[in-house]
Amino acid sequence: MTQPPAVPTLLGVFAHPDDESLLAGGVLSQHAAAGARTAVVTPTTWTAGSPRAPELAEALRILGAGAPRLLGYADARNPASAPGGAVRLVDAPLDEAVGRLVAHIREVRPDIVIGHDALGQLTGHPDHRRAHQITLLAVEAAGLPHLYPKAGEPWQPAALYAATHSESGVGLLGPLLQSVGKTLLAVPDAYVTTTVDVSPWAEVKWEAICAHRSEVARPRPLPGLLARLLEPERNEIISTEYFTRLSLGPAPGTPHKLVA
Repeated sequence: MTQPPAVPTLLGVFAHPDDESLLAGGVLSQHAAAGARTAVVTPTTWTAGSPRAPELAEALRILGAGAPRLLGYADARNPASAPGGAVRLVDAPLDEAVGRLVAHIREVRPDIVIGHDALGQLTGHPDHRRAHQITLLAVEAAGLPHLYPKAGEPWQPAALYAATHSESGVGLLGPLLQSVGKTLLAVPDAYVTTTVDVSPWAEVKWEAICAHRSEVARPRPLPGLLARLLEPERNEIISTEYFTRLSLGPAPGTPHKLVA
């Protein structure tokens, strides 16, 4: 009997707690429900008294994504968020941050890595953009044995997907974000290579978003904005996830020759 293809292992890399649930909660819960190993790395971290750490742990439990994995940096807009005077993610030495993420990639050994896009997701948060840059470098470095040799045995993911929003796919999110004065950045439609209907997992995704209670309680963050919508409108927003597949490794076919 032919064995069904294995469901790929996923590793998400998302800058803050709630990013994982908002941007890829459907895909993460879908893969976990199918028996895949899933995990999430969160580059920013918080002091012991902050609610965001236990909220993240609860959201990941709901999504089936294991325990939190933190890189230990502070939020760009809340420099005091991390314990011990840790630097902001946007100020962290690039080589150090990439090395920390490489260690998680080599430990989890994912088939697919998913993370932020180059724009920084609709509002262009600097931590989102920095996380995108670090993820691009770490995914390539993780497969090269001479880079970060103390970070574990080399592992090359098969694919890297950037969570994004297309101009035509923004839908109700546009006026929702603009209603609180937020910037709206979206990629051209041609940049979206993968659109996933996650409506069967929308209930789980919403439960994970709601686990971030401190953000739901605030008026401007997206969890709070979504919580004040009627359920049909909210489901319309969270039931589709968009991604851009980014190239990894040597390009197939005949290589182009540089002009001397």
